[in-house]
Amino acid sequence: MVVDFSRTNPDGWYRDHMPDVPLAQTVVWETHVGDFSNDPAGGFPESHRGKYLAFTDDGTSLEGHPDFPTGLAYLKKLGVTAVQLMPIYDFGSVDETTCDRYNWGYDPINYNVPEGSYSTNPFDGTTRIREVKQMVQALHSAGIKVIMDVVYNHMFSTDNWFERTVPKYFLRRKPNGALANGSGCGCDMATERKMFRRFIVESVTFWAREYHMDGFRFDLMGLIDVDTMNAVRAALNEIPGRGRDILMYGEPWSAGASAPLPADTLLAGKQGLAQLDDRIGHFCDTTRDTIKGHVFYSDRPGYVNGGMHANAVAVREAVDAWRHSDRPEGVAGQVIQYVSAHDDLTLWDKLCASLAASSLGSAVAEGDEENTVDVPKTLHDADFSEQGLDAVGPEMAQALHDVLGANRLSAGIVLTSAGIPFMLSGEEFARTKYGNSDSYDSTKELNWLDWNRAWHMRDLIGFYAKLIALRKSDARWFDGNRKIVDTEGDELVFRVGDYLVAVNPSDRTGVVDVAAAAVEGDSGEMHRYWCCLGVSGRGGGVSTGGGDDDYLIMPAHTFAIWRLQ
Repeated sequence: MVVDFSRTNPDGWYRDHMPDVPLAQTVVWETHVGDFSNDPAGGFPESHRGKYLAFTDDGTSLEGHPDFPTGLAYLKKLGVTAVQLMPIYDFGSVDETTCDRYNWGYDPINYNVPEGSYSTNPFDGTTRIREVKQMVQALHSAGIKVIMDVVYNHMFSTDNWFERTVPKYFLRRKPNGALANGSGCGCDMATERKMFRRFIVESVTFWAREYHMDGFRFDLMGLIDVDTMNAVRAALNEIPGRGRDILMYGEPWSAGASAPLPADTLLAGKQGLAQLDDRIGHFCDTTRDTIKGHVFYSDRPGYVNGGMHANAVAVREAVDAWRHSDRPEGVAGQVIQYVSAHDDLTLWDKLCASLAASSLGSAVAEGDEENTVDVPKTLHDADFSEQGLDAVGPEMAQALHDVLGANRLSAGIVLTSAGIPFMLSGEEFARTKYGNSDSYDSTKELNWLDWNRAWHMRDLIGFYAKLIALRKSDARWFDGNRKIVDTEGDELVFRVGDYLVAVNPSDRTGVVDVAAAAVEGDSGEMHRYWCCLGVSGRGGGVSTGGGDDDYLIMPAHTFAIWRLQ
């Protein structure tokens, strides 16, 4: 159908604009349109569940707990400043007319058309366009930016509109004529070709202009050439108003090798990062694996979950966004710091797999068993009330404390590191998919945000919210230099401005030599003025205190922040 875009604008659209959120206050929360509101307990109108319009429902709350917000109200309370939406363009894996399947949507058909399965009326193009705009408008009104996940590296099928228009031009091919498969989907797009580069540039700027998108996350950016990425950046810069503030970042890797390319073509993988505009960022998988352990080996620990000594040097470089290491990642604004995203195990499931003993029992996830690891079922189902812990027994209670403690340490490191912090929706309430590491086509029940679980984990949510608020209060958390403080063991201690962060994943108590934390400009008796803002212990709780001695104490398995008064 032919659409008059001027008739798709919701009331007040001409006043809609990018929220005034400085780059230094950016905290990204990734979600899927369906996951956000599919849970019937979330309080969303039934007609809006799994739809764009669920983001417009302010004031929703958990069924049975009217004081616990869900949806947009929850996001405002959490304090995140940007929502990254998994694909919302038209994709091929879900029948829009029945919506009887679930999929993440990384299989584009029509790049410049919103997906109809998230609309209340998929049969009317005007409706889906208007509802996307209403969603964006509602998030903007809440002070939250909207980042769009875009997939220009491959398409749903080799029989796509581009290949039909000019056969053998838009798809990469190997010397023998076979289609390249660096995406793992059998149809790598030739971004280096002038006309497809032009299409990508015009597509991204179309979404930015027409739908007021505030940022773009590029799937498998390592398959897109550097010149195309820089061309997109340059085009966004030219958009009147705040075009230069539109975010751009992507995955600096691919699923495999693509076809041989011209000698002057450089892909935007890790080898091409130095050639990208310094306002094009990338996910730092090195930080991710340093903190929680390698994503491809579920039982391999990182700094917070049993691999403290092996990762002690790396984590000290990670908190400074690797700026002073032998493997620099760029300026702070280019480094996306994270421990969870839609791919791979959730943070909670990874920590369960690496920390919990198999003797505690396990449950197999729904979905493809090939992508599933055993996760003790009680770790998912138990709550952290006194009654809940008594019910599971001392061994399981200790396992629960270990996993929760490691989750808090992970969050503490990410949210106090230089760079842009990013999290999968629900990380802040210990989201689980029962060990499924690739739930792209599993059930909506496995994937949805479990709002009852959020209520049970509300103390953990509070921990995240306090760290987010602290981060937003001082731009030095974003790009200030970190002074690493030496310790007797492998504890992580660093100074940022007037703050001192201490992370101790070990079983022993550590100490911080206050004199070693001094920087130029401190008074000679600065040790008498340190105030502890909070301590996160193994089981949760936050306590405060002061430091007036020559040493500050780091209890085992704790994360603490001190401020110089």
